[in-house]
Amino acid sequence: MYIKRELGKGLTTFKSLRFGSKHIQKNSLRYEATVGIGGNVGDVRRRFDRLVVFFKRDKRVRLVKTSLILKNPPFGYTKQDDFFNSIIILKTDMQPCSFLSYLLSVEKKFARKRSFANAPRTLDLDIIFFDNRKIDTPRLKIPHQSWFKRDSVTIPLMDIQR
Repeated sequence: MYIKRELGKGLTTFKSLRFGSKHIQKNSLRYEATVGIGGNVGDVRRRFDRLVVFFKRDKRVRLVKTSLILKNPPFGYTKQDDFFNSIIILKTDMQPCSFLSYLLSVEKKFARKRSFANAPRTLDLDIIFFDNRKIDTPRLKIPHQSWFKRDSVTIPLMDIQR
């Protein structure tokens, strides 16, 4: 069950037992990664719930926190359904490039297909922050570019910081 709240400007938030809460799991993993999750194809909120269960079972990561879910209009390619977005905090021992490869494999498990930039998708996982590191390579940029300009990141981030 979700608690729904209209924010205006086409923005709606959803909270549930899995989203908008801390997830207490003992861990000794070294790095903290802030990951943006999104999607707009199919039953996205159900997929997000399955993703939380997936991360809780995977020994390579520990789920620390989840933000509320934000429903927001698409940007870039706008002739598509609204997106659902959230932020999750994970702990891991993987280095940033290995963690990126891991997230790309998780996207594939959840039927992500890449057709064109900003295309509709089942699941999108983006590293927003990775500890306090700054990385600027062709394959990986941390912090994520333009994160501070996107409601899909800033609103869930404000929720997770409370």
